[in-house]
Amino acid sequence: MSVKAFELVPAVERDLLMGDKARINIECIECCGKHLYMGTNDCFIHHFLLDEVTSSKGKLTYSAQKLLHKYLGLKKPVAELRAASALERLIVLCDAIVFLVDMVTLETVPSAAGGGAKIRGVTAFCINENPVNGDPFCVEMGVLSSKRRTVQIYMVYEDRVQLVKEVTTPEQPCAVSLDGYFLCLALATQYMILNYNTGASQDLFPYNSEERRPIVKRIGREEFLLAAPGGLGMFANAEGVSQRAPVNWSESVIGAAVSFPYVVALDERFITIHSMLDQQLKQTLSFRDGHILQDFEGKVILASTKAVYVLVPLPLERQIQDLLASHRVEEALILTEGAQRNIPKDKFQILHKRILQQAGFIQFGQLQFLEAKEHFRKGQLDVRELISLYPLLLPASSSFTRCHPPLHEFADLNHLAQGDQEKVLRCKRFLISYLGEVRSTEVANGCREDVDTALLKLYAEQDHDSLLDLLASENACLLADSIPWLEKYHKYFALGLLYHYNGQDSAALQLWIRVVDGDLEDSTRSDLYDYIVDFLSSCSSLDLVWKYADWALRKDPTIGVHIFTKRPGRRDLSEMNPGDVITYLEKHSQALLLYLEHLVLERKTQKEKFHTHLAVLYLEKVLSFLSESPTDEERLTRARERLQALLRESNLYRVQYLLGKTENCEQLLLERATLHGKLEEHDKALHILVHKLRDFPSAEAYCIWASSSRDSAYQQQLFHLLLGVYLDGNQTAGGGSGDLEMAAVDLLNRHGEVFDAVRVLRMLPEGWSLQLVRPFLGRAVQASMHACRTSRIALGLSHSENLQLLHDRLKERKKPIFVSDKKGCHLCHNTFSEPNVVCLPGGVPVHTHCVAQRVRDSPTKRQLTNSSNHT
Repeated sequence: MSVKAFELVPAVERDLLMGDKARINIECIECCGKHLYMGTNDCFIHHFLLDEVTSSKGKLTYSAQKLLHKYLGLKKPVAELRAASALERLIVLCDAIVFLVDMVTLETVPSAAGGGAKIRGVTAFCINENPVNGDPFCVEMGVLSSKRRTVQIYMVYEDRVQLVKEVTTPEQPCAVSLDGYFLCLALATQYMILNYNTGASQDLFPYNSEERRPIVKRIGREEFLLAAPGGLGMFANAEGVSQRAPVNWSESVIGAAVSFPYVVALDERFITIHSMLDQQLKQTLSFRDGHILQDFEGKVILASTKAVYVLVPLPLERQIQDLLASHRVEEALILTEGAQRNIPKDKFQILHKRILQQAGFIQFGQLQFLEAKEHFRKGQLDVRELISLYPLLLPASSSFTRCHPPLHEFADLNHLAQGDQEKVLRCKRFLISYLGEVRSTEVANGCREDVDTALLKLYAEQDHDSLLDLLASENACLLADSIPWLEKYHKYFALGLLYHYNGQDSAALQLWIRVVDGDLEDSTRSDLYDYIVDFLSSCSSLDLVWKYADWALRKDPTIGVHIFTKRPGRRDLSEMNPGDVITYLEKHSQALLLYLEHLVLERKTQKEKFHTHLAVLYLEKVLSFLSESPTDEERLTRARERLQALLRESNLYRVQYLLGKTENCEQLLLERATLHGKLEEHDKALHILVHKLRDFPSAEAYCIWASSSRDSAYQQQLFHLLLGVYLDGNQTAGGGSGDLEMAAVDLLNRHGEVFDAVRVLRMLPEGWSLQLVRPFLGRAVQASMHACRTSRIALGLSHSENLQLLHDRLKERKKPIFVSDKKGCHLCHNTFSEPNVVCLPGGVPVHTHCVAQRVRDSPTKRQLTNSSNHT
């Protein structure tokens, strides 16, 4: 795609050069600073002074002044001119002779006494612009001879030339370029690279010099531009490798030059300009009768046979801006990055960032959001430039002003979208994504408030799920700017979070309560009431807790009590006094019950008043259910189960107080039995269970419960007491109470291992048959035999252990025991100070007091001390 990179500006008009002499043609040119030299077909050298003139509109023109012209006297066209400014000499090729001319007077320099100043039989020559000789007053030159297949290297001095090297080539060379030790040659049929210092050569590619004129052009350090077959401009370095893609110019190219980053080529009708960065044709200029194209110190000069022109490059920034104006983003970026070598580093960085930002906005306007985001990132865009496109997103307090000159052509998002709401929506979604990515990076440094506030507004407007995440985390949203926006979109829960983040918990709670009460509409959270309770449970201000807990408890006491029961035990939270909470909850009976359950059953608080209070509340609830008519049996059963569980498991409540409260209630006999059990009035408890309730399973369960934390003797005593109650009751009833008799039999058969069999046999009525208690007797006999056999085994093992110890002792007595003050005790690691020691198994000596202490502390010793006489 085209871009205007150069303008063709006349430098020397025809009239100034030749006047009325129509047959004078330009054959060669040389430019050194402001000095322009031309060689003509009539063997003259013309010297002009070129001045650059900039018009008021910034347009560049040239003013040429002819200083001198000189006839060389050879009657042949001047074929080539090269300036050696350090020597103030022109190197001239005319009539196959190279000689020196004074740059000022144009007089031929006479030969010095020590050597000649002329070289004969020359077809072409070139200057080494990367000389290997360190002499600043000497110019290196490569020369092609017309008679031999050689390249000669000369040193050119002020008044003489000196041959220093001659290199043979496989074919007759017709064009040459020199860089350091490297010669780039166009032979008759191919191009090649030749190192004249080492003699190493590298063939490049074939080329027919008879069909078209070869081009060999040095374009940089050890890099050359060559005219290749197929109308290609090929690049080759000193190693014979092409590190750039070729440019596609015409088959009839006459000359080529480089003005980075462009390659300029001249053919019979046109000047073509290709980019070295992407190899694309960028500009074409019509130019007829052209036959010379050369670049001198960055200045590209063309000549027809009658006039000279300068190809003036447009400023790089203007070229880039033209590309951006045409929305050719990639070309603009390639050109910018390619021009880095020609721009100072600091200036380039500023330019590059701005171009990237502009490119980002162009692609943003084309809805190419991924590319835009990448350019914004690389260009380190002030994110507020993007936010400012969206009306009302920047806070009113923001001091941001847009970049000048502007980075884009849009007034705002509405201007960009032109009424297309789908485009507006896509742009807003992109900004949400982009701000979410950059808000925690250095891109947002210094403008975090603007970024977070804009993001909050977008989240609220788009009903985005991330609004709550933003407000629940660290943020810099401005409260004053955010309140009306959140209210506008009914985001009251989010506004409460923002109040909380800014330390205004009371305002947050008031807002949320209005939502729960239905005064405000916000569907963000259907469980907002639960959230308020959780918020109060972890609130650091006890004043707020006491203030709003009453509302929560009136709303739902079962959930509201979580304010107190689920309060986390963190260091930063003030601990609530349970007594104060209980006093506060007196008017909320259900919540009070739940809180006491939390204290007693969950936290295991060991305070009598809490246990007693809970038991009384349980009891009152049971009594209230009993007083109802009709009675809800299911609710009553659950209430009694809770009461009974507390009475059984707690040891802290006031038993006598509760017993007094249940004394006149015949429906609570089971609870009274449990209370008697707590007082160890087991006979009364069992009497209630057996004779009043006739609940024999409960009687057995009572015995197991009452003895659960006691030894086996206590359990045996309770079961014997229950058996006695059964048997005594049966006798009192005159033997007519078969249910007590069967209960006694079942008790013996189920728990026979607990009873003392001999004592039971003495208690049983004489009229009972053995068949009734056969299971009990069988288990009793089995248990007795097991105990006897176990005792015998234990006795045998002890006897065996005793024999083994005696054997070891006898063995150790036969061995000497060595004790010294350098040897330590195995138990305390201190050395021995006296010969009295005790020897452990294995011959290890220890202090007598150490082994005595070990025996005293041994668990085996304590066990033996407490063991029964059976072992």
